[in-house]
Amino acid sequence: MNLRIIILVFTIAAFVSQIAAQENPKPTATPPQAAPQRSMREIVMMPVVYKIAEMDKVKVKSNLKYTDVNNPNLLMDVYSLPALKARRRPAVIFIHGSAGAEYTPKDWGVYASWGKLAGAAGFVGVIFTHRLTGQKTSLQDAERDLAAAINYVRANADSLDVDKNRICLVAYSAGGVLLSSAMRDKPAHVKCLVNFYGLMDTQQNGNLFAANESAEMLKKFSPINYLAAEANRIAPMFIARAGLDTIPTLNDSIDRFTREAFSKNVSLTVVNHPNGVHGFDNQTDDERSREIIQSAIAFMQTHLRATN
Repeated sequence: MNLRIIILVFTIAAFVSQIAAQENPKPTATPPQAAPQRSMREIVMMPVVYKIAEMDKVKVKSNLKYTDVNNPNLLMDVYSLPALKARRRPAVIFIHGSAGAEYTPKDWGVYASWGKLAGAAGFVGVIFTHRLTGQKTSLQDAERDLAAAINYVRANADSLDVDKNRICLVAYSAGGVLLSSAMRDKPAHVKCLVNFYGLMDTQQNGNLFAANESAEMLKKFSPINYLAAEANRIAPMFIARAGLDTIPTLNDSIDRFTREAFSKNVSLTVVNHPNGVHGFDNQTDDERSREIIQSAIAFMQTHLRATN
């Protein structure tokens, strides 16, 4: 075959290929669409990404006035399965972050679903609104609200079907600082502490409370400080860390607290979600989130000796 015939063959082949491409065009690749941005209101109303049986059977006692403070937002909801005769259940008291009482965090979907999870898991779930906010001095007010909530649950144990001597505190985000009182006073009725992506040191520059609180208050409400003495008496702790947390100083405070706690031989369980964002329990819908939530419930059941 001479050169002229070779060129003619390739020319015809290219022409046929062009015609085929026009008749059967390749589908145009659709660029990936970014996930729609949710508002903060939408985010907080999302439920946790883990469910267990009988959550739909949990009943709620709503809007209980747990404190004498003159603030209409300081109310409590109590979640439990229908009572069994002669049975008192451990109480799990959930401590929200620094939203401020005016936004009534106890009504958010994330905490309501945690209350149902607690009830279905064999506990009495307690969700209450408190006054913690980073916009003003609020640490001491929020601690008083927590104390009032605990006192209310214990004083009304009979009507709430609660065993007043078996309580777990579960804190989220900036609410982690409110675990300080239990670490400081070590009350016998608090059997365990759980912290989901919670702040463990308020003394660092740039943290939420540094601008408005005194140095004395920042020291008092830094859980890391209570590892210095009688750390062996601190209730067993569970910490869930969000690997992709972007809240300033938060993961650093958890990491330093963890190192110090292990050096003091504290009873401590730490889990990390490498792809978890701040609030992963209701925002990062994957198996690792569900595994961590399940582990937290099992931890509480172990230390409160509860069964569903």
